[in-house]
Amino acid sequence: MRKIQLRDAKAHLSEVVDRAVDGKASIITRHGKPQAVVLGFKEWERLSHVPSFGRLLMSAPAGIGDVPRRNKGPARTVDL
Repeated sequence: MRKIQLRDAKAHLSEVVDRAVDGKASIITRHGKPQAVVLGFKEWERLSHVPSFGRLLMSAPAGIGDVPRRNKGPARTVDL
């Protein structure tokens, strides 16, 4: 990814957008620190539809007997 300063991104916004549309994202920096990323719409759409890890776990086809029961016995002793 190309890093570009905010003032340069303002001056060349059309070029930054064209690069994003071509699949080349740009990181916009302010005072040398990353502040934003310019992505093409297709890439943003692809990334925004990725389910969270929690949703993936909840959608797993696991039944009641698939997950082992927790051992509620006392923890083992360890000599240190």
